[in-house]
Amino acid sequence: MTRQKKLIIACDGESASGKSTAAKLISKKYKLLLINSGLLYRYASKIIIKHKPKNQITFVKNKFKNISYKKISKQNLHSEQISNHVAGLAKIKKIREIVNKVQISIIRKNKRICVEGRDIASKILSKNPKYDLAFYFKCSLDVASYRRWLDIKKKLPLKEVKKSLKKRTLTDKNRKHSPLIRVKDSILIRSDQLTKKQVLSKMSSYIDRLNNKN
Repeated sequence: MTRQKKLIIACDGESASGKSTAAKLISKKYKLLLINSGLLYRYASKIIIKHKPKNQITFVKNKFKNISYKKISKQNLHSEQISNHVAGLAKIKKIREIVNKVQISIIRKNKRICVEGRDIASKILSKNPKYDLAFYFKCSLDVASYRRWLDIKKKLPLKEVKKSLKKRTLTDKNRKHSPLIRVKDSILIRSDQLTKKQVLSKMSSYIDRLNNKN
């Protein structure tokens, strides 16, 4: 059996920019372990909302000690309540440190992995290990809002979803710790101008080129 080559992919982008869908497609095609860092933050928000702990940092730290990413990935963590809570939570440096520790632990055990989030190329995979390829996703607010509105099955007015997404992106880009930025060598994916098939094709062309080099 041929040993598969190392492949570490970083996918960063704004809320509802199509990065999750693209990361899933690329992970399936190239048999990569997929880690969605946003789900870890959303899970932290979910348990804080549920248990209302006095000390959020200690509470999350204890809950994340023996965390199972597989179990988290099967939960529904995209309610509007969690979405509104998680933007503020993700700004807290100590919370980011707890989540980063979990992510890095998973990444170091896997040589073929796709990690998606908002600070993957700029922070999590900036070194040791460093990404082989970084993709940055952009999408117009109108298209992103409509996608998220469909995701939540139109439970809220589209106008509210749009307002929430705009606020989240501004928060992500302006936060003090690990803000959302595009690294210089990342490949831009405009998911509002491409179909899913075209996104997969564009990403695949860069991955195949890299694979052929090694």
